[in-house]
Amino acid sequence: MHTAETRTLSEADSKALLAEHDVPFAPERVVSGTSDAVEAAAELGFPVVVKLCGDTISHKTERGLVRLNLGDTSAVEAAASELLALATPDDGRVALLVAPMVTGHRELIAGLHLDPIFGMTVMLGVGGVLAEVVADVVFRLVPISVVDACEMIDGLEAQKFLGPFRGEPEVDRQALIGVLTGLSAAAMARDDLVSADLNPLIVSDGRPVAVDALVELSV
Repeated sequence: MHTAETRTLSEADSKALLAEHDVPFAPERVVSGTSDAVEAAAELGFPVVVKLCGDTISHKTERGLVRLNLGDTSAVEAAASELLALATPDDGRVALLVAPMVTGHRELIAGLHLDPIFGMTVMLGVGGVLAEVVADVVFRLVPISVVDACEMIDGLEAQKFLGPFRGEPEVDRQALIGVLTGLSAAAMARDDLVSADLNPLIVSDGRPVAVDALVELSV
């Protein structure tokens, strides 16, 4: 049974938990200081994203704790210094998350949501600005099979959105199936899992890549 109290994991810990169940993420580094951020960016290859990360930081964008499209060492250095300076005492222990800049014209969302009546569900939907215009979302009860994941993808109304789009190839359905079955596997493995959000899943060269993750656990 889930208790009323929950705790939210940091973005890095959320990704690590889901990655254990084969949910795919871009490579990234979690570092503590500016020089380490510069080193991580050089390893990953420019351009990169730098975010302030911590267990109590869930609304990074609203607080201006994300720096995008950093193209060189000096940009990373400046961004890392700025972000560390924005940390408040309420944030507790913080770190810097350095990741490749993933770009694409399409965004999807996926996650796990606990229905009070039916139990844990896997969710897939159209994300980004389109999400506000079209409520195109499908749900399935956990556990889901590969066939269920296929049906979820086919159940989206925006099928043209999944095909070749603005010079990019069609969405890699096998990769997307892997995201959905991975989420289901995580839910089956963790009875303390209350919710998980992959928002957005950016479709880059046809492959869905989760560039943010937020996992909530019961305590």
